[in-house]
Amino acid sequence: MSQQKILIIGAGPAGLVTAKELKAKGIDFDQVEKHVDVGGLWDIDNPGSPLYESAHFISSKTLSAFPDYPMPSDYPDYPSRKQILNYLKDYAQHFNLYQNIKFDTAVKSLNQNSDSTWAVEFTDGKTVNYEKVICASGMQWDPVKPSIPGNFNGQVIHSVEYRNANELKNKRVLIVGGGNSGCDIACDIGRVAEQTFLSVRRGYWFIPKHVFGIPSDVFAETGPKLPMFIQQKIFGILLRVLNGNVQRLGLPKPDHKLFETHPTLNTEILQRLQHGDVIAKPDIKELSGDEVIFKDGSREKIDLIILATGYKHSIPYAQNYFGNPQHPDDMYLTIFSKKYKNLYAMGFIETNSGAYDLFGKAAKVLAGYLDDELNKPTKVEGFNKLIQNENPDLTGGIKFVKSARHEGYVDAGAMKKKLEKLLK
Repeated sequence: MSQQKILIIGAGPAGLVTAKELKAKGIDFDQVEKHVDVGGLWDIDNPGSPLYESAHFISSKTLSAFPDYPMPSDYPDYPSRKQILNYLKDYAQHFNLYQNIKFDTAVKSLNQNSDSTWAVEFTDGKTVNYEKVICASGMQWDPVKPSIPGNFNGQVIHSVEYRNANELKNKRVLIVGGGNSGCDIACDIGRVAEQTFLSVRRGYWFIPKHVFGIPSDVFAETGPKLPMFIQQKIFGILLRVLNGNVQRLGLPKPDHKLFETHPTLNTEILQRLQHGDVIAKPDIKELSGDEVIFKDGSREKIDLIILATGYKHSIPYAQNYFGNPQHPDDMYLTIFSKKYKNLYAMGFIETNSGAYDLFGKAAKVLAGYLDDELNKPTKVEGFNKLIQNENPDLTGGIKFVKSARHEGYVDAGAMKKKLEKLLK
């Protein structure tokens, strides 16, 4: 086994911005990527990518770019998956990151040695020791597949397996889940299938991508900074005016206040429901042969069920050391392990606005910390106390719903303010 210093695992958005910041500090590192190019999940050809052909960003280009590298001015407000992938490749080229990445190299396992270094085993059988490891391999690779009672004669897939609606022309399709992927896929399929249904367990707030012609996140960012309860009231009224009463479309009333769940930026789904291309259904009770029986007693003949039910926050090759990489009891700011002082995560931020800016600021914090370890060790001692003892409130005054997805969820504004304070 050879001895190295720092390893970055992954060359998606989080891995790239981490490499850029370490390189800016003159810190030596290795970087590996399981795929043949950069981009992570934004490369639809990357095995296991959750992308479908019509996927677009749900935050605007204005607030979604990395620090120091804006998205091209000719990009639309909400770039497509191809444009985001090109942006990531351009970013890697611009900051000369390609030369340091070893592609087609996957990590099998991570194990701590007796001297606290890390033995990194690769799938080719080679093992290398590293003093520090930064896991930037992303969190949308491990699909949640809930068990549904009963027996079903049709096909059941997770949304990770969906690419396009081309072969569904004469099918009756049920999408389970009303998040962004579920609504996007329902709109896709609603145009071509014999009939499309959308099953939701709870009511959702459907946020338009534009408010008065301005991207919704830009509209919110540039408006007056009001207390959260006032924002919830004002924007709640605005949504009711813009969208009307969604209950008349068969959707349940939201059981939570606006902003208390991950935003669903999609009003096209309301148009599909208005046109009958998509029919809203409640939660599933059971499967029965060719039919799906819903909790309101209704039943529908279905050929294909697509589970748009999200992803687990996992790091499979190092799960024993991470627990939940989002959880504040395990990780400080989703970056620093509280138990292992030389183990870090990057890109495991679940938030309600553009994440790339937060990735960039988090990467600057980590790079500054690693630089201080080399050059200002006494400064690091104080920061280590923060890692162990501080649990900052990053909710921005929002009471997020209690669910697996929202465990460790942060408000983008609160997270940005905290990272900027640390950088100072």
